[in-house]
Amino acid sequence: MIDNTMNPFLIFISACLINNILLIKFLGLCSFFGLSSSIKNSVGMSLAVIFVTIMATVVSWIIFHLVLVPLNLVFLRTATFILTIATLVQIEEMFIKKYLPPLYKAMGIYLPLITTNCAILAVAFLNIDYNLNLLNSIAHGFGVGVGYTLAIILFAGLRERLMTAPIPKALQGYPVAFFLASLMSLAFLGFKGLFGL
Repeated sequence: MIDNTMNPFLIFISACLINNILLIKFLGLCSFFGLSSSIKNSVGMSLAVIFVTIMATVVSWIIFHLVLVPLNLVFLRTATFILTIATLVQIEEMFIKKYLPPLYKAMGIYLPLITTNCAILAVAFLNIDYNLNLLNSIAHGFGVGVGYTLAIILFAGLRERLMTAPIPKALQGYPVAFFLASLMSLAFLGFKGLFGL
């Protein structure tokens, strides 16, 4: 369990490896399976997720602690966090569309779906639930983003190699991808206990 007494490095390691948002908490799987067929697309999505996760962490933490709590409006946190994430994704989408058109085209529907990516919303909630200060919240958000990146790029690399493997037709595509994801999840369970976490 992450708490505010831990140093930011341990919070980062915990979020990245021990409590990986994709392979341990099983959040954000739509983009994990949808964009992991090539490393290039996975890298683009990862950078987008890291940016939105960190920005959403900072903005949602500030709004929660400086607006919602003092005004006794904590019940609005879900709507507030979703609006915050949607705004950040919209800004990011406009930037990518203007300056990185090939990446925008490759990401397709998955780019605006970052708004509904439950992994990013989970980070905002977990920071509040763990009662983390702003610095530790940023370390947690960055750790989640790097953990997402690590998992999706490893997964994409393995899926690319499997495209040339002699796999029975019935298992090609998503069936073998689900087997592979479950094996990766088991591998990430091996990080439990690292640094006593």
